Amino acid sequence: MLLLISLLLCLLHYSHGGAYNVMYYGAKGDGKTDDTKVCDHNEHIAFEEAWQELCNDVGPKSRLTIPLGKTFLVGPINYQGPCKSPSIHVRILGTIIAPDNPSSWSSCETGAWLMFSDVNNLIVDGGGTIDGRGSAWWTKSITEEPKCIIPPTALHFENCNGLRLRQLNHRDSPRNHIGLSRCSNSTLSNLDIAAPANSPNTDGIDVSLSTYIHIHDSVIKTGDDCIALINGSSQINITSINCGPGHGISIGSLGINGEYDIVEGIYVRNCNFTGTQNGARIKTWQGGNGYARDITFEQITLHNVNNPILIDQYYCPSGNNCPTKESAVKISDISYKFFQGTSSSRTAINFDCSNKVACSGISLDQINITSTVTGEATIARCNNAYGASSSTEPNTSTCLLH
Repeated sequence: MLLLISLLLCLLHYSHGGAYNVMYYGAKGDGKTDDTKVCDHNEHIAFEEAWQELCNDVGPKSRLTIPLGKTFLVGPINYQGPCKSPSIHVRILGTIIAPDNPSSWSSCETGAWLMFSDVNNLIVDGGGTIDGRGSAWWTKSITEEPKCIIPPTALHFENCNGLRLRQLNHRDSPRNHIGLSRCSNSTLSNLDIAAPANSPNTDGIDVSLSTYIHIHDSVIKTGDDCIALINGSSQINITSINCGPGHGISIGSLGINGEYDIVEGIYVRNCNFTGTQNGARIKTWQGGNGYARDITFEQITLHNVNNPILIDQYYCPSGNNCPTKESAVKISDISYKFFQGTSSSRTAINFDCSNKVACSGISLDQINITSTVTGEATIARCNNAYGASSSTEPNTSTCLLH
């Protein structure tokens, strides 16, 4: 009888007016029990079953709550749509943590820890925390061969149009913290993303194959790009981001292995960079094809940034082992306006463009970048870059081609 009652409790599904709570699907929330599998007799999976009920709810607004004051240990999950409700709301009030040992991860075929696929008008918010516990991945301090060769992205959205991701804390992802692919008309806001400065490949937000995306009012401190806009990113609006430590806000990298990549319609405004490796960066590989165009960086504040303004068409993170190739991603119509602050290196502006495919339509206006080294003036360097400047320090008038 007790076993029967236990099984019935394990099977209990709870909803009221489209509201669901993972606790009613057997989740423990103690930070130790694997809440992806809590009813082993029937192979019930707490978070996945809660999602299935939520996704199949036909109500106008279906909501799943991860409650406050609880910590949920969860393995890789793909929250798959499409869903029947026109609007899905996931409220993360508590904390979700990943397995801390890479060798214990059950699977990661999607390349992500928490994956949302084909869910339109999805809202994810609540003020809680998503903790990827990535330190073992970064340091490779593991004794067994992990099932996932490439560290996973912590939170990824695939083909989720109308997404609203907001008011969450993201910590220590094994790799990228947040990824968007094939999404449109979406907003990411009021996010607090953090990982140590020496954590590898822990981008804050990566965007690819997506359009009409607005990212705003967030703090991003990572070991890699605060925001990276990759192939297929268009009509992206980025405002009021505090970045640092990290590698800045980057377009690219583009054109790896000769690929045809495109990025256009990018507007970055009112952002602060503190102690970052780069500020406003565009990076492409030799041998690539495609274009990066119609890109604006405006009202940017710099505090001790190593490469405040950088176009690098010879991007080669491995050092000097990249072969020389003639084709390149075409870079054009790039605008820099109202920059002020300090550079930790003498070269504050560096346009290192392809010798075969020049950068064109570069515009600089109201730029004032000084050196953090007393008595040292900043300089600008250009290679095959065409454009014009006004009120720019360091002076680029003899650097840009006309």
